[in-house]
Amino acid sequence: MRRTSFARWPCSIARTMDLLGDQWTLLVLREAFYGVTRFDKFQVSLGIARNTLTERLDRLVGAGLLNRVRYHERPARYEYVLSEMGRDFFPALAAIMRWGDRWLGDGTAPVTLLHNGCGHPTHAEVHCAHCQGMLTSEQVTIETAVR
Repeated sequence: MRRTSFARWPCSIARTMDLLGDQWTLLVLREAFYGVTRFDKFQVSLGIARNTLTERLDRLVGAGLLNRVRYHERPARYEYVLSEMGRDFFPALAAIMRWGDRWLGDGTAPVTLLHNGCGHPTHAEVHCAHCQGMLTSEQVTIETAVR
């Protein structure tokens, strides 16, 4: 079955889901944030088929979220490191983690985020860029530029 592309839709959510919307892509990014950089380590930690992992890594490199960096000449070996664009996705991944912990877990978070600045456990929250007030669906009015 052919997948519908949302890459040109005038919607940031649709375009993001077009790039990152399958389960393996987000899990590859999760592993990259955990510090995994090498193909074999991604494969072992995820239990993913080689062809699927190759496709996801190529997609993330092509989109600019990961950089493919050679670490061995002969034979050629590469590692995959988060680019600036990839690192900028962390707040979204942390928000997905927070939502999953709250609504899909058993009451215990499988991963704890520790803030390096203070050493305390933390979680994602979304605040207004202007006044720092919490952003919730009740506190935001959505205006669309294109309909």
